[in-house]
Amino acid sequence: MAPLLPAKAGQRLQWGRCLGASLELAIARTARQWQGMVVVITPDVQEASRLEQQLSFFLKEGKLPILHFPDWETLPYDLFSPLPELVSQRLFTLHQLQKTQQGILIVPAATAQQRILPPEYLDAHSLALDTGDTLQLEPFRLRLERAGYHCVSQVMAHGEFAVRGSLLDLFPMGAPRPYRIDLFDDEIDSIRLFNPETQRSEEKVDGIRLLPAREFPVDEAAIKRFRRQYRNQFEGDPQSSLIYREVSEGNFPGGLEYYLPLFYEETATLFDYLGEDTLIIHGDELPQDADHFYTQVEERYEQRRHDIERPLLPPSQLYLDSDSLVHHIKAHAGISWRRGSVDERRKGFTGWCNFDTRALPPLAIQARASRPAGLLEDYLGSSERPVLFTAESSGRREHLQDTLAGFGLRPRQVGSFQEFLELAPALAITVAPLEEGLELGQPPLAIVPETLLLGERVRQVRKRRKAGPDADQVVRNLAELQLGSPVVHEDHGVGRYLGLQHLDVGGMSMEFLTLEYARGDKLYVPVSSLHLISRYTGATEENAPLHRLGSDQWEKARRKAAQKVRDAAAELLEIYARREARQGYPFPAAEEEYRQFASEFEFEETPDQERAIEEVISDMISPRPMDRVVCGDVGFGKTEVAMRAAFLATQGGKQVAVLVPTTLLAQQHYENFADRFADWPVKIAALSRFNSTREVNATLKGLENGTVDIVVGTHKILSQGIAFKDLGLVIIDEEHRFGVRHKERLKALRAEVDILTLTATPIPRTLNMAMSGMRDLSVIATPPAKRQPIKTFVQQWNDVTISEACQRELQRGGQVYVLHNDVSSIERMVADMEKLVPGARVDFAHGQMRERELERIMRDFYHQRFNILVATTIIESGIDVPTANTIIINRADKLGLAQLHQLRGRVGRSHHRAYAYLITPPPKAMTRDAVKRLQALESLEDLGAGFTLATHDLEIRGAGELLGEDQSGQIHEVGFTLYTQMLERAVRAIREGRQPELDRPLDHGTEIDLNLPALLPEDYLPDVHIRLIQYKRIASAASREELRELRVEMIDRFGLLPEQAKNLFDITELKLDVQPLGIRKIEAGPLGGKIHFDGQPAIDPARIIHLIQTRPRQFKLDGSDKLKFFAELEEPETRVEKLRGILGMLR
Repeated sequence: MAPLLPAKAGQRLQWGRCLGASLELAIARTARQWQGMVVVITPDVQEASRLEQQLSFFLKEGKLPILHFPDWETLPYDLFSPLPELVSQRLFTLHQLQKTQQGILIVPAATAQQRILPPEYLDAHSLALDTGDTLQLEPFRLRLERAGYHCVSQVMAHGEFAVRGSLLDLFPMGAPRPYRIDLFDDEIDSIRLFNPETQRSEEKVDGIRLLPAREFPVDEAAIKRFRRQYRNQFEGDPQSSLIYREVSEGNFPGGLEYYLPLFYEETATLFDYLGEDTLIIHGDELPQDADHFYTQVEERYEQRRHDIERPLLPPSQLYLDSDSLVHHIKAHAGISWRRGSVDERRKGFTGWCNFDTRALPPLAIQARASRPAGLLEDYLGSSERPVLFTAESSGRREHLQDTLAGFGLRPRQVGSFQEFLELAPALAITVAPLEEGLELGQPPLAIVPETLLLGERVRQVRKRRKAGPDADQVVRNLAELQLGSPVVHEDHGVGRYLGLQHLDVGGMSMEFLTLEYARGDKLYVPVSSLHLISRYTGATEENAPLHRLGSDQWEKARRKAAQKVRDAAAELLEIYARREARQGYPFPAAEEEYRQFASEFEFEETPDQERAIEEVISDMISPRPMDRVVCGDVGFGKTEVAMRAAFLATQGGKQVAVLVPTTLLAQQHYENFADRFADWPVKIAALSRFNSTREVNATLKGLENGTVDIVVGTHKILSQGIAFKDLGLVIIDEEHRFGVRHKERLKALRAEVDILTLTATPIPRTLNMAMSGMRDLSVIATPPAKRQPIKTFVQQWNDVTISEACQRELQRGGQVYVLHNDVSSIERMVADMEKLVPGARVDFAHGQMRERELERIMRDFYHQRFNILVATTIIESGIDVPTANTIIINRADKLGLAQLHQLRGRVGRSHHRAYAYLITPPPKAMTRDAVKRLQALESLEDLGAGFTLATHDLEIRGAGELLGEDQSGQIHEVGFTLYTQMLERAVRAIREGRQPELDRPLDHGTEIDLNLPALLPEDYLPDVHIRLIQYKRIASAASREELRELRVEMIDRFGLLPEQAKNLFDITELKLDVQPLGIRKIEAGPLGGKIHFDGQPAIDPARIIHLIQTRPRQFKLDGSDKLKFFAELEEPETRVEKLRGILGMLR
């Protein structure tokens, strides 16, 4: 296929008959031949992303870059700014355009109409940094701020930087990961990439390119220019405008992008970034599309222009109208294409050609016809052309191959389109994201996508998200502790946190954590004792107890909890003993094949996931029947754990049944399994109402004679008439959603086969440690990456807001969920939505519908046949719809925090900014609890530690359910963290046959006072939160290795340790060394010190007597439990070392 191309700039051609995928093929061919950039303008955002995927298939072998200039994804004159990630991508594309000789740029029409920053600004504010360059921190910091970068305490997102001593952390726009620059005086010593989640450095790089952080300048000159142009543009007092006031003060409010022209003498357009040799390809309806968009902008301008706070610039200053756009396009060589034929040369074009393409005839396989594949067989027999079948994924490819083999068709597998052309087999099959087929006359060939043969499928595309903080770590490490938060001190009970404070003690500045107790009593806790402190969780902040210092209130509460803990531990151990007694089938251990299967997993396993996999496999190869629960939120990788188990079972010659609650999920799991096992001789079948009677009968027969290895289905699998040849493993997804009858059947199964249950209900990890071996639990707690901010609004119903929310989403090619939890009025809600958003396609779904109907609606929504779904809470656990990124929850005050969190989690599953609107009645009409829940959700946009604490509260509820109501009360009294530590100790003691001594305080090591300043100085670590977390981690380190690892991490993140910080580490290490000796306290000063022993020290008394006799000047007893020592310890640096020597004599 050799498309006709223009000979020079300004020449324009027409392409006709661009049917099916022929347009993508023609663009790919053009890009290879054309000696310059090829710009493709698409009607909308959706079309742009579809085109990008399909072009990558036709260009797979080529080295041509495909650039994408994304939209801001906000409405014209919006109050929001675009996501930093989008701005980063836009600046990166503009930067690349200036240096890319040949390639493809895809841009939606409305985005091509935008007036944007001039190329001179981008050049002037771009900067290269290389190792060995000179860099003065203060001027550079100012330069970064002038380029729009934010100074923060910890770098997490694009456009942020942090300075700590001689370290500079920086996340440049357009860069995939942030950098850490280490300075030696004024010279760049090294540049390393680092992981924003863990803050640890990774590999070194030689240099970086810095782009500005915004699309407009923010230095003083630009602010002056903005103020001058603002006053010229708008009449009246500029001080009455919020925008003017904010910018004058150096702040940049949301939506400032729509004042972009005021920052420049003159704006540019995308065409200013294109070379003269650019070729522009667009549909012949482009002028109408551009006109339609411009009219929309004018309408919004008329609606909003009268707001004094935010006067608006006229559309002509922000966008090109249709005529201007066409004028810019005509300056370059151009091609206009259409689906129909071109019959004559139109005015303004120099030539035309029609492609030799035809639409593919209907080829669907009809299961109930006498010749199910008759249409396809007739088509293939009608000519000699090579035919390429395409499937969306390798699993679908296998499925399609099986289906075709049933009709005697055996296509050859090829890796790419290029390979198909070179080999030209009669029938071939490959993986490609094509939705439409293609039939070419010259060269003769056809491409047939699976959707034409098998109808559509719900395809799940999942990307692994990176690890984030674990709920428990957050609680233990006191992250995001607010002033006034309740905390537990293990010896004094529950008080309130009042911050970190410097106090002078013995002439030295030390840092303390201040706690307030009842009657305003204060307790100062030295930072070296922070391991005694944990955040209080177990009740809301208002209901948390507040104890009195010096009273027996705390003692009593702790003693009562201790007795209850003992009962719980004994009960758990009894359950464990009963389980140990049963016998099951030990699967053969994992061999080479298993390792190969594991290596085909396309993501990196998270540490939690690896642990879960190891635990499941060791359960399967042991003779005891497995009964394990794998718990983790949606998208955390539970399915892969199940697949590894299924692989092991099939390799051991056993069959596997996968049980899911709904038909749609069954289909989705079936797809996933088929995908994963695509290259293995494992037969996978599905049993659900999606399957025809013929398919169901074949599956049942296969299960009975052993030809089907894995079956995925709903509770149908549990019905009486189903016989397995040799069932070895049952995998249950979300068991709590099955009915009582089904659960009974499962209980009976448990006695015979291995069972693996997957659940997303949070179960606390600490509790799970305490219960290890009672119930086999694997927790995958690696949460989704932090930065998927869901912009959350809590407000009353307002037609304008709701209509805008929907339009913002639809304009970027997305979809909207409207949650309305009342079936009786749901159709009225649909009518309201149709009125509010004219042109939107609205449908509804609720739990009282027939399941067939419900599935049809969900499938249509997934395939974007309609774009607003009004539904009840049944969407809470449905299939993923990556394109739905706005949810409107009506009467949010009636839902619980967990449910709201889960519903809000239906959106924000792709790289787009997601929006959640929680619609409520006026605050007076809501309960206090409801108001608090909604405020909590609104503040938890960024799913950081705050979100983790919300889930922690849910976990506590889960803990209460797991251990019985009786235990929940004790959790409330002493706090969750302390409770689990007590339970863990009790279980360990009973296991070892000892009586648990729970009244004895927990052992927390030796108190050491060396009269040395031991702290993290403020100029080394200015951020109080981070300082608090580091103190807590140092104090809680359990071994020298852990301490050494922490030291390395701190030097990496914050620079070389100052003297006081070294002391802190040395003292903590000393504490770890003397812990086993039974020493309670060590005091030391310039001339010697004292060692206080426990009641039963692990030191030979003869050793001490020998020392006193042989060195009377150096050692002396002081009472029965103290040993005085005298030594020259003047030098602070050597004090710790000398003390080590003295302690060495005692061992």
